[in-house]
Amino acid sequence: MPYRNTVEFKVFGDYGLFTDPLTKGGEKFSYQVPTYEALKGVLSSVYWKPTFVWIIDEVRVMRPIQTQRRGIRPIRYEGGNDLAYYTYLKDVEYQVRAHFEWNENRPELVQDRNEHKHHNIARRMIDRGGRRDVYLGCRECQAYVEPCIFNEGIGAYDDIGELSFGMMFHGFTYADEAIHGEDQGQMTVRFWRPVMKHGIIAFPRPEDCETKRHIKPMTIKAFGGELGNFSPVEAMERWDVI
Repeated sequence: MPYRNTVEFKVFGDYGLFTDPLTKGGEKFSYQVPTYEALKGVLSSVYWKPTFVWIIDEVRVMRPIQTQRRGIRPIRYEGGNDLAYYTYLKDVEYQVRAHFEWNENRPELVQDRNEHKHHNIARRMIDRGGRRDVYLGCRECQAYVEPCIFNEGIGAYDDIGELSFGMMFHGFTYADEAIHGEDQGQMTVRFWRPVMKHGIIAFPRPEDCETKRHIKPMTIKAFGGELGNFSPVEAMERWDVI
């Protein structure tokens, strides 16, 4: 269901690499579909402020799921190069629907909660392809963002009833985004079992993921104008117009 501050866009590229954090080393092998965390990262590259949190609602797989294996020579810590094979998704395109909610763990930024202005800036940044470089899972998988109407066009899996992908990484809950009391002051990893129906995967909210684990204690980073790392939305809107 669309929210008042919903954004819809498509993201596409030659390659995507969505992995479990446990497999970041060695030979990487991509999941078949993007993770919640990867799509949240795409939106954060388009537009982000600590005032709010992006919530990914749905993703639609537009192109057939294909993989390609490539030989990579990563740099070794002790010097020199190693040889590894990475398995990427090839020729990917997704439609994404998302919205933002205020970060209740940051009451000091309450004066920056102007929904209309944040929403307008986010939509303009989607039109422009984002504020920062966009990539699909890993830095070498450059991607591009364009506005779209969710569910418009023909998708590769529109006629497929259900596809299950087993246990997958959902995302990280950082200390400043924690909602449940047991997650406060912690960095938490979340997992879930996605099911694609007619090409669409509906994501559960982060706090609704039942399979999770605390990784390490974490403090909330401070933001503010006096710290030199925060500007109000009005200032960003002026820069955007310029």
